[in-house]
Amino acid sequence: MDASYEEERPVEEERPPPAGAWSQLTAALVAALLGVAGLIGSWRLGLGRLTEPGPGLWPFVISVVITLLSVVLAIIGRQALDSERFNRASLLVVVAVVTLVLLAVAMPLIGFEIPSLLLTFVWLRFLGKESWRSSIVISVVTVVAFHLLFVTALQIPLPRLV
Repeated sequence: MDASYEEERPVEEERPPPAGAWSQLTAALVAALLGVAGLIGSWRLGLGRLTEPGPGLWPFVISVVITLLSVVLAIIGRQALDSERFNRASLLVVVAVVTLVLLAVAMPLIGFEIPSLLLTFVWLRFLGKESWRSSIVISVVTVVAFHLLFVTALQIPLPRLV
């Protein structure tokens, strides 16, 4: 083996310990429950037919995929060693999900502009650790671009402030 190759290889960074079988199984069960909830919700929306799809058809298909992959994870994922234990950094995922739920709740009440602006800003500044300036600029540009694309160009009736 060439000595220069050894010098160029990056030192593997220190990683948290593997999650273990119980963590893998718990993650699979949580994902499966979400998949089943999606199946039920999309079924209630109505699936329609392939020639005339209902509003629940694509959410149903995605929920089937989530549920099936969760079952596969529960069966074969328990031996995986590449997953990491939950730690403080895992809470970022919880914050991201909570902000998405808040977006969904606020959008029908006050329109899409302010909740989308706040969501984008929070994700960039606090989850992505971007600078204040870039977080503000990117958030505003993103919401303006969405408005121009969906409301102006495509004329999609999104809930709006004005």
